[in-house]
Amino acid sequence: MKYPNNIKKEYKKEINYKNRGMDLEALINDACLYYLEHDLAVIYKKPTPIGVVDVDYKNGAVIHKAYFKEPSTLDYNGIYKGKYIEFDAKECQSKTSFPLSNIHLHQIKHIEKILKHGGIAFLIISMNGGYFLFKGSDLIDFINNNERKSIPYSVIVKYGYPLKYNYNIGIDYLKGIDEAYKGVGYFENTKG
Repeated sequence: MKYPNNIKKEYKKEINYKNRGMDLEALINDACLYYLEHDLAVIYKKPTPIGVVDVDYKNGAVIHKAYFKEPSTLDYNGIYKGKYIEFDAKECQSKTSFPLSNIHLHQIKHIEKILKHGGIAFLIISMNGGYFLFKGSDLIDFINNNERKSIPYSVIVKYGYPLKYNYNIGIDYLKGIDEAYKGVGYFENTKG
């Protein structure tokens, strides 16, 4: 931008990654509430375990100091059609690939444990204006068979299941679960 006397001043937009993913989480939270109210599934966002060090009770119990007790696992868990479900919400700004650094090692190990015990684990990835359910088994397979530090967008499109936004629901991820696990014996003998 040019000011009088030809003074040139540039402004840099400050990017705050702290709450990246909150929009995605809000849409998922809306869906969880809808599913609960319509008795379709019982899935909740898990609170992050914290230890409180200092609280100000004079001003309505305001926490001044706290720490994370342990690394959190995945953001959401619950039950759908008799199956244990756990998943994480991830937003990606890159147009070409999803960085694996967005997933912590303890989360990957947790996904492996869920899969080993017959549960359903996946990521909901927001990328390039779309939403995808990316199965935990496909994530683990990619990590074990590639040296890359990111999953190409083409792989997410090929193996992921597109999720649609619904005005009444939010992101209707149950339809994605039904599609992703159709024909693999998960829901054949259950209602819903």
